[in-house]
Amino acid sequence: MTQADTIFKEFKEHSVAEFFKKNRQMLGYSGKIRSLTTIVHEYVTNALDACEEHGVLPEITVKVEQLGNDHYRVTVTDNGPGIPQSHIGKVFAQMLSGTKFHRFIQQRGQQGIGASGCTMYAQITTGKPIHVITSTGKGKVYEANVMIDVKKNSPLVTDEKEYDGDFTGTTVIGEFKDVQYQQSDKSPGEYVRRTALANPHAKITFIDPNKLKTVYERAVTVLPKKGVAAKPHPKGLEIDDLIEYAHHSKERTIKTFLVNTFDRMSAAKAKEIEELTSIDFQRKPDSISWKDAEEIVDAIKKTQFLAPSTAELRPIGESTIERSFLNVLEPEFHSIRTRKPAVYRGGVPFQVEVGMAYGGKAGRGNENGSTAEILRFANRAPLLFDGGGCAITKAVNSIDWKRYQLRNIETLPLSIFVNICSTYVPYTGAGKQAISDEDEVMKDLGLALMEVARDIKSYVTSERRKYEKHTKKLTLTKYIPEISRAVSELTGAKKEVLEANLLRIVNDKYENGGDEEAEEEAGEEQ
Repeated sequence: MTQADTIFKEFKEHSVAEFFKKNRQMLGYSGKIRSLTTIVHEYVTNALDACEEHGVLPEITVKVEQLGNDHYRVTVTDNGPGIPQSHIGKVFAQMLSGTKFHRFIQQRGQQGIGASGCTMYAQITTGKPIHVITSTGKGKVYEANVMIDVKKNSPLVTDEKEYDGDFTGTTVIGEFKDVQYQQSDKSPGEYVRRTALANPHAKITFIDPNKLKTVYERAVTVLPKKGVAAKPHPKGLEIDDLIEYAHHSKERTIKTFLVNTFDRMSAAKAKEIEELTSIDFQRKPDSISWKDAEEIVDAIKKTQFLAPSTAELRPIGESTIERSFLNVLEPEFHSIRTRKPAVYRGGVPFQVEVGMAYGGKAGRGNENGSTAEILRFANRAPLLFDGGGCAITKAVNSIDWKRYQLRNIETLPLSIFVNICSTYVPYTGAGKQAISDEDEVMKDLGLALMEVARDIKSYVTSERRKYEKHTKKLTLTKYIPEISRAVSELTGAKKEVLEANLLRIVNDKYENGGDEEAEEEAGEEQ
C-alpha cells in the first residue's frame, strides 16, 4: 500500500446535516442569546410564508418558557394551511429540502435549512425531538415527533397519531438547552417587535418567560401580493450562470433559450445580441462553450434592456410602512421611499425600501434618553445580528449625517428602517443575518437614505427654528414688564399701555411673522 493509499483510506463522504452539526454557527447558533432568537426567527418566517401562500391573514403566537438554567421550550402556532402528513419529516428534518430554494421567488426563507436546523439544535442540546401538531383543515389533526438521522440527512418520524379536530395550521414545540432569554435588542421579543413593524398585516402574540403577553394587532387587512416565479434578468448575468441555464434548457435553439429563459429578452433583443457575436443562434443551447458564453455575456452588457419586471417583487409599500410606523413607533415625523427595481450579479432583481421615523417612540430608549436604531430587514424578516458586516449598516454609516442637520445621530430619537426585497437575497452566510455589499445594492441603499435624510433635515431645521423663535419670545417677554416700568417713569406714559404695545410687537414678530431667518437660509441654500 502506497503512502497515498494510506492517506486516502480515511477519505469519507459526509452528509450536509453532518456538516452543519459541526458548523452550527453558520446557521446562527453561536451564543446563547442569538441561538434562541434564531430558533424563533426560523419558525416565525416559515409561518408567515405559509400563511401568505395560503392567502390568509397571519395569526401567530410565540411562547418562550424557561424550564431550567439555559433550558427553554419554544412553541410557535400559526393559522396557515398545515403540512401534509407525508411532508412532515422533510420539512422539519431534512437539510436543503423545501419549497423555496429551487424557485426564483421572493420569500423570507429560501435555503431549506431553517426548520431542520432547529430540529438538529434541539437533539444535540437536549437529545429530544421536535413535536409537530398540524392539520390541513380536513377534519383530521396529525401529531408526530421528528428527529434527523444526521449520517443520512434523512428524517426520523415517531409517535405518530391522528384524530378528529377542526384545527387548521401548524404548532411546533421544541426544547433547547445552551440558550438564554434576555431583554435586549437581540432578544426574541425584539425580533417579534420588528417582525410586526415590517408585517403590519399579521397579528402576532408574544409570551415571554415571565408570562408577559404582548399583542401586536394588525394595522392593515390586505395581504401582500402573492409571490410569483421570476425569470432572471440578463443584466448582471455571469458566464457560469449562462452555461448552467443553457445546459439544462430544453429549448431547441440558443435564440429561443434566451427569449424564454430571461426577463425582458424579446426576439428582437436576442437578434441584437447575436449580431454582436460570432455565434450561430440556431445551435442547440447545450452546445454553448465557455468561450461562447463569454461572447454572449459581453454582448448583453452592451445591450440596453428594460428594468426588471416588478411582478415577482413584493415590497412592503410606502403607505403600508407609514401605517406600521404610526401603529408601532408613533413618530413626530417620518419619511419613506421605495426605489425602482434594479439587478445585481446573476441578473437577480431587488428593490430597496427606506424609511426614517423621528420622535415619538422611535429609536431605542434607555436611562440617558433615546438613541438611534437601524432596523434591518430582508424580505420583511428582521436581521438582528452581524450588523457590522451588513450592507445596510455600511450604507447608513457611509452617509454624512451632519450635512442633513443630524449631528450626533446616535443620540437622536430616530429609527432608520431598511428593507431589501429580492427573489434571492445575497446573504453573507447560511445564518441569513447580514447582506453582502454588492455594488448595485450599496448604490441604491445610499440614494434612498439620502432622499429620506433630506426630508428629515427639513423637519429638524424647521423645528429648531421654531424652538429658537420660541426661546427669543420668552426671553423678550420676560423683560417687558421691567422695560415698560422704566420707560413709564422716564416718559410719563402709562405702564399698562407700554406693556401691551411691547407684547403686541413681540407677538407679531415671533408668531405672525419672524420668517426673515428662514428666507435668509433659503437664499443661502439656493
